[in-house]
Amino acid sequence: MWIAIAGLIFGVLGLGEIGEDALRTGRNSLHQHAASGDIVVVGIDDAALRSVGRWPWPRHYHAQLVDQLTKAGAKQIFFDIKFYGKTDPINDSAFAAALDKSKRVTLAVRGPSGPNGDVGEDESPLPEFAGRARLGSIHWFYNYQNAVLQAPYAEKVAGTTIPSFSSLLSGHAGPAGATFKIDYSIDPRSIPSISALDVLNGNFSPGDVRGKEVLVGTTTDAGSDMYFVPGIGKMGGVFVHALAAETLKAGEPVDLGWLPLYLAALSLAAYALLRAPHRHQLALVGVAMALVLFGPIAFESRLIFLDITPALFVLIATSALLVRRRFKARGLVDQVSGLPNLTALRSNRKGRDKALIVARVLNFAEIVSTLPSNGEVQLVEQILSRLTVGARERILYQGDDGIFAWFDEPGVPFGHHLEALYALFRSPVRVTGLSIDLSVSFGVEIGSSRSLSNRLGSALLAAEEAAHDGLKWKYHDPETLQDASWKLSMLSQLDEAVDRGEVWVAYQPKVDLKTRRIIGAEALARWTHPEKGPIAAAEFIAAAEQHDRIGKLTAFVLDRALAAAATLNRDGREFEISVNLSGRLLGDKGLVGRIAILLERHGVDPKNLTLELTETAAIAGSGEALDLLGQLRELGVNISIDDYGTGLSTLDYLKRIPASEIKIDQSFIRTMAENRSERLMVSSTIALAHSLGRTIVAEGVENRETLELLAEMECDIAQGFITGRPMSLDRLRRRLLSERRSKVA
Repeated sequence: MWIAIAGLIFGVLGLGEIGEDALRTGRNSLHQHAASGDIVVVGIDDAALRSVGRWPWPRHYHAQLVDQLTKAGAKQIFFDIKFYGKTDPINDSAFAAALDKSKRVTLAVRGPSGPNGDVGEDESPLPEFAGRARLGSIHWFYNYQNAVLQAPYAEKVAGTTIPSFSSLLSGHAGPAGATFKIDYSIDPRSIPSISALDVLNGNFSPGDVRGKEVLVGTTTDAGSDMYFVPGIGKMGGVFVHALAAETLKAGEPVDLGWLPLYLAALSLAAYALLRAPHRHQLALVGVAMALVLFGPIAFESRLIFLDITPALFVLIATSALLVRRRFKARGLVDQVSGLPNLTALRSNRKGRDKALIVARVLNFAEIVSTLPSNGEVQLVEQILSRLTVGARERILYQGDDGIFAWFDEPGVPFGHHLEALYALFRSPVRVTGLSIDLSVSFGVEIGSSRSLSNRLGSALLAAEEAAHDGLKWKYHDPETLQDASWKLSMLSQLDEAVDRGEVWVAYQPKVDLKTRRIIGAEALARWTHPEKGPIAAAEFIAAAEQHDRIGKLTAFVLDRALAAAATLNRDGREFEISVNLSGRLLGDKGLVGRIAILLERHGVDPKNLTLELTETAAIAGSGEALDLLGQLRELGVNISIDDYGTGLSTLDYLKRIPASEIKIDQSFIRTMAENRSERLMVSSTIALAHSLGRTIVAEGVENRETLELLAEMECDIAQGFITGRPMSLDRLRRRLLSERRSKVA
């Protein structure tokens, strides 16, 4: 119905005029043909105008044209020139005498332009000319292109019906005010033409005009009578009169307009949308569009004209609707597993009154990135086999990044079942011969009046909170919606906060365990919100990474950190600065160039910059990511593997990553003094790093006992509250100055 209404408006308002003209011009080129040759144009061209030297011509030149053409045997002579004003009496008399002698001249009358459709006597030829010649109308309308698409049969002038030039030339009369379409498939270049200068000088063959209708008119811009001929370009109006006459000589044109094809297209669209088999719908509409585009050629070759753009509009709208339906149907299924996806879940009206449960495989993306091409299918099959234990008929929905969801009856107790599922996931899965541990959490949304999209978001948030809190599963807490709202607004405010100076950089010292001197610092982003106060770095940095907003923040920290390094190195000591690098930036091909520019701008030696990349991001990196890290090392920048021990890296992978430093995660450092296994892990990591020629850094060092243990294990660098909390640049400079004074003393 809406397609029908829109198409009707499209046709009534003529919104497709430009497209209609272009399409008809294209069709004309496919069946172009020559003119009959019975009409000859005598063109007052540039050469003729240069010869006489002025325009309008003195009328004795027109008299000479009449004499020469009459003498040559022209059947009729039509002047597409207006003779309505008096000029020199001698010239006027000469022209009147030529008309009287010829008896075969038709003079132009300008068509209606006044409010009543009539023009004054001053718009018609002088009486002394009109009484000696036949009168013909040269009136027509032209469009936005200055193209004349329709010509009249006759016009009312001063109360008298005057046939148009095209009617007189063709001998085909019609009522005043009625128009017909001009057939522009006739090639205007095939119309015989002679320069008026050649006629004046007698340099033409009388046989060229003998027994033919002759049209005299200007064919140059100086004559101010140029029009656009579709498919050709700008030509004199005399050629348009000739084409209109040639059209009528071939028959009476019929203009059926846009309604017949519109109704036919609408009927076919209704059949395709409502009755045709799905697999044939688009093909049916495609065939109809081809017929609408090219079918009119057969009609137009017989002078039956059809407008096609409203019909095309209907068919294009129908095909767009069919494509949308098809893509929507395809978009409801996950391409890997064949399961309905989360879009299908959101559109499941039956699930509105049921509980919604979400399982989130937290390390899904990391695992998939290390698997071969067919590994993801096997992984999903293993996950599904566990989620459907005890409920094989359960319909599961799958989303990206390891999200699985299903509906359940709201009165069923979920706790025991979810704990049992959690226990199943504690056993590794086997994929492509590898044993892989899965980390999973569950979120439950009992049911509410909110939309399924909102409920799904709440269940996902509950699963994330369960993972963060170390729980197996968690119910959705409505109060967390406020936190979620803040997180969304936080992202939109973060970029502006950087520009307003709310985000600043703190520096945590790094101490050489052999000399016990500060050799560098890690640059850490801090945000002090004007209303909420200090925002936890883990909160806004993690949110920025998840939503691809980390680039601007990283660029800001790098710029400030390198400026600080330049300042501290100018104080006369070698000082190294560390900056965290998000794994999401490893695909940024312009990163290396921007870092090189910053190093040069601040005058910092590349060896004094270390970029810290988390172990998980490092091992998940593609070949392109490793190439980028290699380019950074070639630049002279150091690479550090941060949070070592929390990922799944192997010795082979550590060799491939071009890192110069390894940082042991603080979760192992904090408990190593009391936990023998953690102490052994730290000791073996230090030995492994040294064997690979890497510097080892311990982060999270909070007490003297841990510091001394690390020194005994020959750890290179320590970082933590015992060595210094994150501080401003001024405080760091004062501490370095104090350290230097103590050494001098």
